[in-house]
Amino acid sequence: MTHEDNKRGRKRILSLGTQSPSSALEPKAPHQANNFFELPMIDFIERPIDRQASAFLCRGARDESGVVLRTVVSLLSQAVGQGHVCLDLEEIAGEVVRIPGRDESLRLPDLAGLQAALRWLHTLGRPGEHRPLILDAAGRLYLYRYFRYELQLADAIRTRAATETGSPDEAALAESLDRYFGPDESGEDRQRQAALTALRRGFSVISGGPGTGKTTTVVRILGLLLEQPGGERMRIAMAAPTGKAAARLASSIASLRESLPCSEEVKLHLPGQVTTIHRLLGTIPNSTGFRHNAGNPLPYDAVIVDEASMVDLPLMTALVTALMPQARLILIGDRDQLASVEAGAVLGDICRAAESSGSAVEGCVTVLNRNYRFDDGSGIAVLSRAINNGDAGEALRLLGDPDNGGTIALEATPMRETVRKRLASPVLEGFRPYLEAETPEEALRLFERFRILTALREGPWGAAGMNYAAETLLHEAELLKADTPLYRGRPVLVTENDYIHKLFNGDTGIILPDPETGNQKAYFAAPDGTVRSIPPEFLPAHVTAFAMTVHKSQGSEFDRVLMVLPPEDTLLLTRELIYTGITRARQAVTLWSDEAVFSAAVKRRTERRSGLREMLVNRQ
Repeated sequence: MTHEDNKRGRKRILSLGTQSPSSALEPKAPHQANNFFELPMIDFIERPIDRQASAFLCRGARDESGVVLRTVVSLLSQAVGQGHVCLDLEEIAGEVVRIPGRDESLRLPDLAGLQAALRWLHTLGRPGEHRPLILDAAGRLYLYRYFRYELQLADAIRTRAATETGSPDEAALAESLDRYFGPDESGEDRQRQAALTALRRGFSVISGGPGTGKTTTVVRILGLLLEQPGGERMRIAMAAPTGKAAARLASSIASLRESLPCSEEVKLHLPGQVTTIHRLLGTIPNSTGFRHNAGNPLPYDAVIVDEASMVDLPLMTALVTALMPQARLILIGDRDQLASVEAGAVLGDICRAAESSGSAVEGCVTVLNRNYRFDDGSGIAVLSRAINNGDAGEALRLLGDPDNGGTIALEATPMRETVRKRLASPVLEGFRPYLEAETPEEALRLFERFRILTALREGPWGAAGMNYAAETLLHEAELLKADTPLYRGRPVLVTENDYIHKLFNGDTGIILPDPETGNQKAYFAAPDGTVRSIPPEFLPAHVTAFAMTVHKSQGSEFDRVLMVLPPEDTLLLTRELIYTGITRARQAVTLWSDEAVFSAAVKRRTERRSGLREMLVNRQ
């Protein structure tokens, strides 16, 4: 790793100031995020939790090293708050730090000096020791529980990946594969490869972008599992990180069930229920633990997790350690999408580890690369590939190409005073149909045709500002009357789980009058394709949903998308965010961004500091 790589990595870790994990990923406004490339030193402002953690863990430190130690531990706490699992000492060694709350700065020692100073801490241990802080041989500093999470997860994946389940009837399996996927004389059918890996290995991953057939492959894997001898007795659990993702998977399975080339008995045994991971594990009120764990494992022979890129390190560890030793674990997700809001980038780490010869997960990961939603030459497909490659020049060329069929377009981000004027046409065109619908079912269906996606949560170019502008425009056009908080036609996005009313973080509904009584109700699409309603006063925490952040849109699909980037660059704009946003669109996407801001974002990768990849590659 070069010094410049170190600089870039450090900036990714330390440039977000006091933001919490959720606000760091959905920031309030671009001017509130430090542009670290313009700072001459590490300049951070401690959160209270960072200050308290460093004071507690560094108590008793020698006077001459106390400031250094408290600063390093505070930086570790801050890094974890920003989604990193650890702090790489090499990236901060020798750097100048502005002391929070003081008009002075501190030059940190070199790497050897930092390690020597840390050894004075009675709270510091090495791998294998039970101390609040752990420093590994690679110079990564951890809070103990995050090191334990990584170690437990890596060991569990290693054990499960090494378990070959085999097949009791190879001839029957070959016939089933041909029936589900067709003959594969070239050996290049990756869906078929993914299915075979899932049947033979105790751990497997299927990664691919939108439209690559991940869900279709999963349903066929379910059929294959149930067709094996004794398969009718197989207990299978389906889960996803959010209620919305769970509902989408359940709906997809239901729609694909009848077309599956198998017997009616197999179709009858296909699991129809998909739950959240938290509910699968069994949450315990006022506790971070779960009812199901290593001592009380889940009663399933196979567990399949969709949208796995959204699963953070602690939750994935809890899930893997709660499986029975012989159970299969199949992870489904897009390795190129945004990582989890909380600490870690588990799916990405596993996929990168699989690329190393001899790693524990070599041969366990299948990447689907054929797109069934878009033609290979479609604007969205080609643009997403350029973005994933970090090729900003090619992406800009594609956006400006008059022959791209009108499916992708780049327009400059409007000035603050002209946002509403520029928004009028797409908002009225995109939302008029659902507001003029005659039934709740029709309104919910039409609302999914268009959405505004934002990089930020607040500010004029964030979801809050865009929602206010859209609401005002629709009110002025007399398509709605926004005179009360629960006005007719208001779209709502649920922001917390409510197990009593079966509403989950990410669910989208619409406030509409009951066709029979005229009373206002909140209508939501159910997983089975029907529509259900609840009185609006029973709604859990929610926000208006004409616009939503890219993070909240994960797992969703819309016909058309307007994606809004702020006019100023911020380190939170990355290629993963751009890729996730544009691939929410089925047909067309318009991007509001200045070319320089877009180019910088495409060149910038989201990096999460962790040791999971190395543990999967190197740990014996």
